[in-house]
Amino acid sequence: MDLPLTFLKRPAAASVPRPWLLVLLHGVGSNEQDLFSLCAQLPERYYVLSLRAPHRMAPGAFAWFDFSIEPGGARSINEEQEAASRALLEQTLADAARQLDIPPERCVVAGFSQGGAMALGLLLTQPALLRAAIVWHGRLLEQPLAAMAPADAFHGRALWVSHGTHDGVIPLAYAQAITHHLEALPLSITYREFASEHEIRPSELAATLHWLEALSTTPSAF
Repeated sequence: MDLPLTFLKRPAAASVPRPWLLVLLHGVGSNEQDLFSLCAQLPERYYVLSLRAPHRMAPGAFAWFDFSIEPGGARSINEEQEAASRALLEQTLADAARQLDIPPERCVVAGFSQGGAMALGLLLTQPALLRAAIVWHGRLLEQPLAAMAPADAFHGRALWVSHGTHDGVIPLAYAQAITHHLEALPLSITYREFASEHEIRPSELAATLHWLEALSTTPSAF
């Protein structure tokens, strides 16, 4: 495939007649190898793409955007980088789906930490491109929220949000705020908390995969 972002891929099983697409977005300071390590546990009906964020921090370390944390805990981001990365994600998802001949109703974007914020931002601003988003230990950014698509555009879409109760990197309150801000939308939201830190433990992954399997066997409401 020819895509705007560097990626790793794992095709769906050859026996799958109508594959799905799962796009993985790593957290800050990581790379496309990180979440790609989950492939052995991901359903075979999914064609998996693990993307590399465009901003290089150090050898092997990348980010979707720069950010800073104030002494009081307030966070600010480089808004231009976030918008540019989101545009690259939109183009990458659209190009991949077209080249693989997979329709939007069978496309899912999943991200951890900063990647989770990007996955959520993509769902909120471009719901026509995907069926669902998975947000592991992420948060809702103000920038995509301000550019959110009309409420009617979210019919048939789904969102998984999970977080660790002992997450010291992104506080639990940030995850709880996601459901608070989006609960009025016609969006199917599943929210779960796990006794973990800033990590995806086996129990969290297992619950997510159960949700993902159910999603891929549920008729589309597009």
